Amino acid sequence: MRGGTGVSAAATRRPSAGSPEFRPIVSLRGVGTALAARFARLGVNTVQDLLFLLPLRYEDRTRIIPIGSLRIGDRAVVEGEILLAEVAFRGRRQLLCRLGDGTGALTLRFFHFSLAQQQGFQRGTRWRCWGEVRRGPAGPEIVHPEYRVADVGPHGMGASAEGLTPIYPLTEGIQQGRLRQLTLLALQESSASTLPDWLPAGLLESLGLQLPSLSDALRYVHRPPLDADTERLAAWRHPAQRRLAFEELLAHQLSLRLLRREIQRDPGWPLAPARPSLIERLRRSLPFVPTDAQLRAWSDIETDLARPNPMLRLVQGDVGCGKTLVAAFAAARAVEAGFQAVIMAPTELLAEQHARNFTTWFAPLELPPTLLTGTRSTAARTRARADLASGATKLAVGTHALFQHDVEFHRLGLVIIDEQHRFGVHQRLLLREKGLASGRYPHQLIMTATPIPRTLAMTAYADLDVSVIDELPPGRTPVRTVVLQENRRDEVVVRIRDACRQQRQAYWVCPLVEESEQLNAQAAEQTAAVLAEALQELNVGLVHGRMPPREKDAVMSRFKAGEIDLLVATTVIEVGVDVPNASLMVIENAERMGLAQLHQLRGRVGRGSAESTCVLLYRAPLSDIARERLAVMRATNDGFEISRRDLELRGPGELLGTRQTGLMQMRVADLMRDADLLPMVQQAAERMLAQGEEAVAPLLRRWTGQGERFGKV
Repeated sequence: MRGGTGVSAAATRRPSAGSPEFRPIVSLRGVGTALAARFARLGVNTVQDLLFLLPLRYEDRTRIIPIGSLRIGDRAVVEGEILLAEVAFRGRRQLLCRLGDGTGALTLRFFHFSLAQQQGFQRGTRWRCWGEVRRGPAGPEIVHPEYRVADVGPHGMGASAEGLTPIYPLTEGIQQGRLRQLTLLALQESSASTLPDWLPAGLLESLGLQLPSLSDALRYVHRPPLDADTERLAAWRHPAQRRLAFEELLAHQLSLRLLRREIQRDPGWPLAPARPSLIERLRRSLPFVPTDAQLRAWSDIETDLARPNPMLRLVQGDVGCGKTLVAAFAAARAVEAGFQAVIMAPTELLAEQHARNFTTWFAPLELPPTLLTGTRSTAARTRARADLASGATKLAVGTHALFQHDVEFHRLGLVIIDEQHRFGVHQRLLLREKGLASGRYPHQLIMTATPIPRTLAMTAYADLDVSVIDELPPGRTPVRTVVLQENRRDEVVVRIRDACRQQRQAYWVCPLVEESEQLNAQAAEQTAAVLAEALQELNVGLVHGRMPPREKDAVMSRFKAGEIDLLVATTVIEVGVDVPNASLMVIENAERMGLAQLHQLRGRVGRGSAESTCVLLYRAPLSDIARERLAVMRATNDGFEISRRDLELRGPGELLGTRQTGLMQMRVADLMRDADLLPMVQQAAERMLAQGEEAVAPLLRRWTGQGERFGKV
């Protein structure tokens, strides 16, 4: 350990084997193996896990409502005397109890009950019950209420010194009351000494954060007093909640920084330029001049590639900014240095588009790329794998098929991954490990057309350096966006006819391939037939993800060559398709799509010098969030602004694709809500790593398990 009294202090708080961190949940009184198995479905295996299973919301159950004043739909506490209790057989066995308080009566209905419960509801006993009031056959009723014996203490009937009642996330077989009892028991058995606070002493204060200790924060969120600020609790802005959110964000930041540190310690291949340089030959053969932003990004990458440690760089930029050309420069550097380069894309259509671009760009260099996808013929895949293993293939483009177990590389120097948000950290590392040769690892270049705010990028991609391409190629005109209700489709058809008469081309995007009774959306196949009938003078094509690659390739080639006037497609054209002559995009059922997807689709037009239009067709009525999405699309073409609004509307988990990858599946923190904490989180991570890592491991264990989701493969 290197200096720093804070970490030294933390190191003295080592948990014992009996601490909540290590104690299994079965060590709590009343938890057997069956209940422990149910808790495991919630991710609760230890007492510490239980303490960090936080309430979703809170309810004030201290105010008793007279039964006579209840309304259907109320969630309320009632208290009264059992007037009648019986087991009835009305379709199924059920326990019916009539509860009265002098102002009225209601029924308590139980479908699952024990003999002990039945005997407890004796006539004349008093009970306090909580639940949602429903309309029943005999008047108001509560089905499966929470209940307990009424308080008849010295404060009078119904008085209570309780605080707010926490409502927890549940799984089948665990009731709220049981969970509250066990949480209270865990709190009573835990203390500051048995549940260490792994943040260095004085860290929060030095960052200007007035937040409670870990122990105080946990007690507050599990049992807030009656006078608690319920609005702040509901918004997750209470200092106790913020304290836990800060610690969770810090744990995730540290996990990614440690991953980055570990990878950067690994030996890599320094890729030196050859003379004459392939990159210079490539630039001279291009029919256009790279933008300054592209050249800045390439300069960052070139510096990284020359180092003897693996590059880990993310290039983010708006749709059409030219990230693929920068990737081509990097691939050329790897090949001229005597190594292989691979480009991995999330969809076959995008992989095929990259293969076409690279074939065109590298033709003057006599460097044809090899395409490897899951749906290519067995013979083609076998030949591609053999060429990769022998080194005959210097440049490969593909999908997930590139990191299958039977794919081997001869000398892999560079891995390029497009649309990073479609892949996870784990998948990137799998491909990295496949490139391990002679104890050295390949460089990694990650690209995304889902630009995100810098602070969020520094948090979500803390294991990567970031370059931004913030400039579009010259000659691009902003796309005009029009929002129309679907009953104006005939007007849109006329607009397509006019555009094609001017020798332009158009897209019509549908969300489905075939009709679906479940989804009220237009199918691409039916739409193509209808449009072909309405526009008989035009050539109408169809492309979707279920088509064989060769057939799909042929349609796209004909569209790019101008032989197809109108291309009806599913969202497979979301990324990678580049047809400069296409100036009209129609998106069916736009209300069903997210902002990022709509922006990607709109980016398929406006790639030439002609004025382009995107028509968003929607089906009424619109939800509030759909109306807001469409308004954003109409208001701006700026991908960074659209990404910011998408972050607000959907949250970072969906925006970054992390719901599929496991990254940042957070229990307390929310990257959008807690964005103001991120600069302090980054400072805290730097300090803890600079002072020593003794307190880091238990902090990661608390919030990310053993860290296997973030560790090296």
